[in-house]
Order: sequence, then structure tokens, then C-alpha cells
Amino acid sequence: MTEQRQDNRPPPPTPPSRRSQRRQTVAELRSQGRAGPGLRDILPGFLGMVLVTAGPVVGLAWLYRAYGVGALLLGALLLAAATLIGVPWRRAVVRRRGGRYTPAELAVLDDHGLAVAAERILRRDGWHVLPMPDDGRPRLYARDRRDRRLDVSFRPVDGGPGTAEPPGGPATLREPGGPADDRVIRVVISMGAYSPAEIEWASRPGGDHLVDGRQLQQWASGTSLDALGLLN
Repeated sequence: MTEQRQDNRPPPPTPPSRRSQRRQTVAELRSQGRAGPGLRDILPGFLGMVLVTAGPVVGLAWLYRAYGVGALLLGALLLAAATLIGVPWRRAVVRRRGGRYTPAELAVLDDHGLAVAAERILRRDGWHVLPMPDDGRPRLYARDRRDRRLDVSFRPVDGGPGTAEPPGGPATLREPGGPADDRVIRVVISMGAYSPAEIEWASRPGGDHLVDGRQLQQWASGTSLDALGLLN
């Protein structure tokens, strides 16, 4: 009887294989957001890298077979020239998208280009930015993690002090669906300098914070508005 009962017992569960354990571990890590990128995530970038690396080699080999050594040398020179020009250009594009501009790059911006640069710089410093044009003129609304709020307007690049609205004008920006907020910090950005009258107007209690061309260059190079003393 004892032997018969032992024979009727279910077999012990089979321990999971290493492969199934690894899959379960990876699934748990992904659910927690701690797993690295999967094959689907890295495959497009890997294929792009292969094409960028192998493409020129295949092209040079084709030139050599089709037209000889002269075409090969000419293709190599063109490839080297394209690399010398393209790599710095690509780095500059990535740098500007990250919110860093050189004085020379700022000098060639128009009004809307300056607004795009300011939006990128604010995002670089951790601000959440919402473009809200005012009668066709660029204007930005920004908020940071400390719940500080900015109303950023711009004085025309090619205009003088008399061509822009007074920098100390009333705050007309409103949050979507909400009333005007007196806690909004008004900032006016200009590529040039402000007149003494503008500075005096902005220095009154509750006035605007003026960013002139010199401060703009420092801000665009990596210095935050707080470090510039503009939001204190």
C-alpha cells in the first residue's frame, strides 16, 4: 500500500531553465524601467552605422573597378573633404539643439530665430516651454520645477528702443484656461543694449527683467538666468 501511494504521487516540478529565468528577469526589469534597450531599439541605429561605415568603402571600390586608380583617389579626396566639413557642422547642429550658441551664431539670428534659440536654452536649463505668439510676434511661456513662471518677449533684432512695446508693459500672457498670474516673471530679450530710460522703467517694483546682448551671449554659452542674477 505504501509503495502504491508513493507511485501515485505527482512528479516533482521541473526547475525552470536558465533561459526562462533570464526572460523572467528581463521582463521584471523592463516593467520597472531598469532594463537596457532591446534588439528592436538598437537595430535601426546599428544598421545606420553599418551603412555609413560600409557605404563609402563600397563606393570607393566601385569607382576603382569602373574607372581606375584616378577615380579612386578623387573619390577619397571628396570623401575626406565632406568629412572635414560635415563632422563640425553636425556637431554645431547638435550643440545648438542642446541650447548652446556662440556669439557669431546669435548675431545672424532674426526675431523668430532668436525665439527658437531662447526656447532651446530654457529647455537646456530645465524649463518647460510653451510658445505663445502675440499678434504674430514670438513669445514664450515657461515654468520650472520650482513653479517659477516666465513670460518671455523679444525686442526686434533690427529695431531700436522706440520700435518695441515698452519693456515694462502689463503682463498680457495668460495660462490656457486660467486668469492672468501676477507671479509671472516678465523677461525681455534683446540682441543689443537697452537705453537708460528702458532700464529705469524696468527697475521699478514689479518691472521686467532685461536681457541685453552681452547677457544673452553668457546665457547662450551655458550660464543660467539664476547665475546671471536675473531671477533673484
